[in-house]
Amino acid sequence: MKRMVCALLSLLLLTGCAYSTDGADGAEADPEAAESSTEYLEAMDTYMTLTAYGSNREAALEDACEEIRRLEALLSTSSASSEVYALNQTGSGVLSDDTAALLEYALELYDSTGGVFDITVYPLMELWGFTTQDYQVPTAEALEATLALVGSDRLTYDSETQALTLGEGQAIDFGGIAKGYTSQRVMELFLEAGVTSAMVSLGGNIHCLGTKPDGSLWRIGIQDPAGDEGDIAAIVSVADQAVITSGGYQRFFQDEDTGETYHHIIDPATGCPAKSGLSSVSIVTGDGALGDGLSTALYIMGLEEATAYWQAHSTLFQAIFIDDEGAIYVTEGIADAVTADAGFTVLTAE
Repeated sequence: MKRMVCALLSLLLLTGCAYSTDGADGAEADPEAAESSTEYLEAMDTYMTLTAYGSNREAALEDACEEIRRLEALLSTSSASSEVYALNQTGSGVLSDDTAALLEYALELYDSTGGVFDITVYPLMELWGFTTQDYQVPTAEALEATLALVGSDRLTYDSETQALTLGEGQAIDFGGIAKGYTSQRVMELFLEAGVTSAMVSLGGNIHCLGTKPDGSLWRIGIQDPAGDEGDIAAIVSVADQAVITSGGYQRFFQDEDTGETYHHIIDPATGCPAKSGLSSVSIVTGDGALGDGLSTALYIMGLEEATAYWQAHSTLFQAIFIDDEGAIYVTEGIADAVTADAGFTVLTAE
């Protein structure tokens, strides 16, 4: 019933297990520089792959996996021992540093996107069944009542004490930003361990540290939303960047009575799956949390509004948009780094 984005397959196809280190800086001085280790784990409701190169890679990967588990335990909406679960049950609490950092990211994105990115949509996700996979199309009455709970402007937060109070009936979920924040933390741990070349895949989130050991760029495949799993619409070459994709093809269900398909990216203005004319949005940025949040927000906005948002914030990120007709649009800052068999239109900052 679902066709999940095949980020791992794209990773294997495009970065590969075989590469040349001829001419790689430092290759002769450090024979281990081109040796890799990989860890696989399931966390945050997705499959993750972490690959690091160099002499300290195994210790760095162990620390990274521990950090992912720690953040998952902190941010889960379903685990009774998590901080977010407790917040949703009690309606208030003093946040840990990580949760406070995520909340502040989320509130900044809420403001800059005009409310399009909103962590208080969690009751809507529950209503549609995306949190339990017990899918349903809600009645108009249920939708209206749940929409009344949505709005991050109803949250009361003191950045000095890190105390948060939710509005009555509200619940929050950092799922739209947590994996990007997590990949950012993994990169920091890698750098602290002396790793200078690595790639992690956290579901649809790919984050690269440095270049490949031979000095070449990482080549990241962008899933074709209309194709089969593993079909690639475009390739972007990056170093020290996250490439984070959101699309309606990633999680969805089909109504048995009408045959209509409903995806998981909810528009907080309507309470329904977004219908923006876009099938996929990929954000390229050095900030994983920013990229994670914006991939969702710009998908909801649609091409015209998303382009205007990028034009106003073009120093922070670049983007690849694929519309419902399969047309590809690439912001000018990465136009030279993108290849696509079908070609693409370059979006300019003016």
